[in-house]
Amino acid sequence: MGAAGRDFHNFNVFFRDNPRYEVVAFTVAQISELDSSAGIERRTYPPDLAGERYPRGIGIHPEEMLEELIESLDVDDVFFSYSDVSHEHVMHEASRVLAAGASFTLLGPEDTMIVSEKPVISVCAARTGSGKSPVSRWLVSRLKERGRRTVVIRHPMPYGVLEKQRVQRFETFEDLDRNDCTIEEREDYEPHIERGAVVYAGVDYEAVLEEAEKEAEVIVWDGGNNDLPFYHPALHIVVVDPHRAGHELSYHPGETNVRMADIIVVSKVNTATAEGIEKVEENVRSVNPEARMIRAAIAITAEDEAEIRGKRVLVVEDGPTLTHGGMSYGAATIKARELGAEIVDPRPYASGSIKEIYALYPHLGEVLPAVGYSEHQMKELSEVINGVPCDLVLLGTPTDIRRYLDVERPIKRVRYELEEAVPGELEAAIFDRLKI
Repeated sequence: MGAAGRDFHNFNVFFRDNPRYEVVAFTVAQISELDSSAGIERRTYPPDLAGERYPRGIGIHPEEMLEELIESLDVDDVFFSYSDVSHEHVMHEASRVLAAGASFTLLGPEDTMIVSEKPVISVCAARTGSGKSPVSRWLVSRLKERGRRTVVIRHPMPYGVLEKQRVQRFETFEDLDRNDCTIEEREDYEPHIERGAVVYAGVDYEAVLEEAEKEAEVIVWDGGNNDLPFYHPALHIVVVDPHRAGHELSYHPGETNVRMADIIVVSKVNTATAEGIEKVEENVRSVNPEARMIRAAIAITAEDEAEIRGKRVLVVEDGPTLTHGGMSYGAATIKARELGAEIVDPRPYASGSIKEIYALYPHLGEVLPAVGYSEHQMKELSEVINGVPCDLVLLGTPTDIRRYLDVERPIKRVRYELEEAVPGELEAAIFDRLKI
């Protein structure tokens, strides 16, 4: 059971050459809910990736068919293989499987993490939208300052033709265009490319690692969806969010990350409440008292702030943070409120899959998630942005949509970057330990 990412990785490293199992199907959740036109749940995991034991590939089906597949394919075991879901959600899925007569299993880190010849620093999180990406960007910059050839390997987002996405290398914006990257991919790749780092991603992460090791002195695993690292880390950094105090112990596999962490970064301390910060730190200490805990702020800036004050603005935020991350606001919302701008509600102007997303995630309110899992959905997003009567668009996503969407409204970008609460503390904690 997956969502086009962790499921494929688990298959590749644990099942592909394992004669004890025959994999008869994948199910896919989440992406098809966000954009049915993406067609992800109608694919086949191809023979070239599935290996010689699966000459016809393996079918990929909507998760709604779970019980039907268990019966029709005589399934014995179901392996849950996606992330950023509540513990309650995991057990509801387990109950579906058990009631249908199969066993329910979670694969652990030792079954799924690959050993690298190069030091790996993993940056993961307790939830999507915790501030992991600013930590990753900050780390890449620090490594570059130290003269280390750094390669970023990013958590998978294989939404296109899987055979073409086995190993992907991104060094320029043109690489993103050539690979038809979605908005979600651009959000995570562009900031690293801007900093002069090479980014790898794909489907087969053993092959990805083999290529990355050829040009890296240090590898940064830039995790996603609060998932566990795909590689054995020399240092495991986990980011927790005091805006959602309690989630660090109630989401899968975020709690596992917290328990495994060497360093815990409590982010957003400049915008969170004292109570939220204290609660998160208390929860972390209760399950991982050995971890080094470090507070950090997320500094939020905007282009031409004087031009934003008092204006009617459409707020566009990072898509995954708002949808399966469960947030109702982001950096652009915070900046809009700080500058006294009037936020225009985009919901009356939404249509197609964007309208469906608002129905699926009613907590979104007056912000527009920058979703774009297909060319069709990216076109719909452009139409919504152009249809909202506003003075300007306040863009809180790390990717500059002006590069590839047909947007007529003026756009002001909001950026958010890590700032150590105690200057030098996080840097010392990392580099004193790794000696690199």
